[in-house]
Amino acid sequence: MERVSNEHSKVERVLQNSQPVGAPLPDWAPRRLPDAERLQGRWCTLERLDADRHADELSAAYAASEDSDWTYLPVGPFESADSYRSWVQAQAQTGDPRHYAVIDAASGRAVGTLSLMRHDPANGVIEVGWVVFSRAMQRTPISTEAHFLLMGYVFDELGYRRYEWKCDSLNAPSRRAAERLGFEFEGTFRQSTVYKGRSRDTSWFSIIDREWPQRRRAFEAWLAPENFDDDGKQRTALRGR
Repeated sequence: MERVSNEHSKVERVLQNSQPVGAPLPDWAPRRLPDAERLQGRWCTLERLDADRHADELSAAYAASEDSDWTYLPVGPFESADSYRSWVQAQAQTGDPRHYAVIDAASGRAVGTLSLMRHDPANGVIEVGWVVFSRAMQRTPISTEAHFLLMGYVFDELGYRRYEWKCDSLNAPSRRAAERLGFEFEGTFRQSTVYKGRSRDTSWFSIIDREWPQRRRAFEAWLAPENFDDDGKQRTALRGR
């Protein structure tokens, strides 16, 4: 195997049989599946979704939502608290996606959910999805920290290599959120999904392990208490990359 440096690429090119191949990973071993029940932060805590503990609080939090909050989700809006509870009961039993409720540290109440999904421990790849944040947590430190807690768990504790974000290519708020959080846009898969009776082109984003240390520092600086004034407003915007 021959190594050839390439000044135009961040990754060293490796030749095998005079053909370029990916960098060797001699110490690689499959990672374990996500199993955390609770991830503690300053602004919020992530708890494994449980219908008895979280469904009523989440339903109440989503009561302030508009129908537009559900446009790009495969489900919702729900007709009643009971229909939402039934959905939570089913989802809480799944291993993939593995859903987490976001608990506001100030109120102690569940105000949103997100999940780890499409688990691929053999290759060290996992996706964040099912992000359903109520109006009570949108544009707050809670929403940023919730993502940070999940990313840190995936990279620092589980040792995964790649963390994915996918969304409808027409979902401009989701695309902006991915970019703010430090994800790199990779392209669009055309006509990749059918949901709610319509076609979806899917935009792909990712963060990989060698990028994570810089992303982590950016999150830590943004989430630091000194970055917020007495009214809880940020002094400096998050620069995820």
